[in-house]
This record gives sequence, structure tokens and C-alpha cells, in this order.
Amino acid sequence: MTTVLESLNSGLQRAFSTDARVLLLGEDVLDPYGGAFKVTRGLSTAYPGRVIATPISEAGIVGLAAGIALRGLRPVVEIMFGDFLTLAADQLINHAAKFRWMYNDQARVPLVVRTPMGGRRGYGPTHSQTLEKHFLGTPGLEILAPCAVGDPGKLLSEAILTGEDPVLFIENKLSYLQSIHEPQSDTEFEITQIEAAQPAQGVPGARPTPVYLLRVHGAPPPVITLTCYGYMVDLARQAAQRLAFEQEVFVEIVAPTRLAPIETGAILTSARQTGRLIALEEGGVSFGWGAEVIARAAQALGPRLLAAERLGALDLPIPSSGPLEAQVLPDVERIMRISQKIV
Repeated sequence: MTTVLESLNSGLQRAFSTDARVLLLGEDVLDPYGGAFKVTRGLSTAYPGRVIATPISEAGIVGLAAGIALRGLRPVVEIMFGDFLTLAADQLINHAAKFRWMYNDQARVPLVVRTPMGGRRGYGPTHSQTLEKHFLGTPGLEILAPCAVGDPGKLLSEAILTGEDPVLFIENKLSYLQSIHEPQSDTEFEITQIEAAQPAQGVPGARPTPVYLLRVHGAPPPVITLTCYGYMVDLARQAAQRLAFEQEVFVEIVAPTRLAPIETGAILTSARQTGRLIALEEGGVSFGWGAEVIARAAQALGPRLLAAERLGALDLPIPSSGPLEAQVLPDVERIMRISQKIV
């Protein structure tokens, strides 16, 4: 079976073979190392001269890539750990995301910045965070997050080949080695793929992006909507199975792959039917993606939303100690408890 890592590597290979304007910049991305998590392995061998190993300067890498994109090329940046995106925040938020509007559509920035996020590997406070919430809501910046469902590599290659505005592509470290669940052949869940509605004209993210709906095979109609992205989809799957078989509580998982510009249509459709909504994320629970989803659901559904909860990491630095890290990050047991609470 194909893993998420293999799919992403194939997506990069496909983008490189399709368009000679595609370049890769990042730290330690040359073979034989092929990047800290091996997503870029093989690219520098197959495409010498188009894979550029850079000094350790995230701001410099992203700034250089933004300039390359302005000149008509299609650069992909690998930030080794998502925690280091903070060093490139100025280049992303104040520059790459703004150029199109500053120059009245005469300039576009087809830049993809991909980076691994997440904990559960004991890497400690500065290498285990999930920080995409700090970039959500930035005008001009599209944020995508694949999960181990569907085709993560296709999501990446389409962002590289067809995007005209900067994209932040969030990959979870634990997702890399997960086998991908195909909608047509998954033995545990009925998986339906739909397309997120396109943003308003002029807003980044014009490509259709998949949303996955998951229900345990043969289960009655769901009474709870769980919405999540990235590795949290796997935890939601585990919780959904246990809730079904141990508690006879049935859920529908709604897993978008585009976090921003936000599109809650599929989430609202499901929550309108179940009346109960739980938003899950690995980042800190305060001021996050889940809070925005719950707020929009409350506005749209009013009294039809009988209950709503959000679950994320505790608002603490991520510990290096395994047992302490497990207490800070959301897990299957917490998903089950919060689901039982609102039924």
C-alpha cells in the first residue's frame, strides 16, 4: 500500500516532470539524504540543478523563493520543521501574500511552502508544535493540509502546477508512514469524496480541493459530526470505530484538505443533520481552526446546533517526555469522552 510520504514524493516527481519551471529549495534536500523526512528523496538525482540546498535561513529561503516566483518560476520550499515557519512569517504574511494586491494583479506568486508539523515523537517544545493557526486568516495565503485519505500527492502537485498565489502546505510527521485509505477500497469506512466550494473571485484557492466524509461501514445515521484534518483524521477514525462498537454512538467524520480560505459547507451540511459538532485539531485549542469552525456553525445553524465542542492541545509548550507529551496532545480517549458528553 502507498504511504503518505510515498504519495507526496510522487506528487513532487510529477510536478517536476510536468513543468520545467518547478524548483525545490531547502535545507539538506540533496540526495542521498533527501530531506529530514525523506519526502524529497530522489529529486536532486533525477533533476540536477533544479534542487537547491540552502543555508540555514528560513527567512532567506522563503524570500528568495518569493522572488523566483515573481519572475515566473514555480518554486517549492521545504521548511525542515514547521516550528521554523515563524522565522519566515514576515516573508509569507507581509510579502508573498500581498504582492498580487500591491501590484494590481500585475504580479503573481506561485510559491508552495511545505513543512511537517506535529508532535508525538518526543522532539520537545521547539520541534513538535502545530502552528498553522498563526497563519490562518492571512489574506492572500492558501493553506492546505493532506491526510491519509485519497491522494495527498495529487493535492501537492496541483498546488505546485496550477496555483498562482502562495500556498502553505501542512504535513503531519506521523502521517508520513501511514498507508493511504482509498475511498473505493477502504474496508472499515464508507468514504465519500466531495469538492470544497471555490472561494470568492479574487481569493486564493481557486482550485477545487477534496473534502472526505467517513462513516463506519454499515452504521446507522450519525448523531455527531467530527471535523478535523491531517493526522487528527486517523485519531478520529479510531475513535469512531470504538464509539460505534463499544458505545453504539455513530459519527460522521468530515475532513477538509483546505483550511484557508475556509469553506465550511460540508461541515455545516453534516452538522445540520446530526445537530452535534466536534472540531478537532492538534494545535493549541485557543484561537484555533476549531474555534472558527464552531463559530461559523453557530452563526449558520442557530438553535439547530444542539451541542458543539472543540478539542485540541492544551495551551502549554509540548514536553519532550513521552508521558507528558501524551497528556498535552489530544488523543482517542479524549475524543471519545467529549463525544459521549454531547450525545
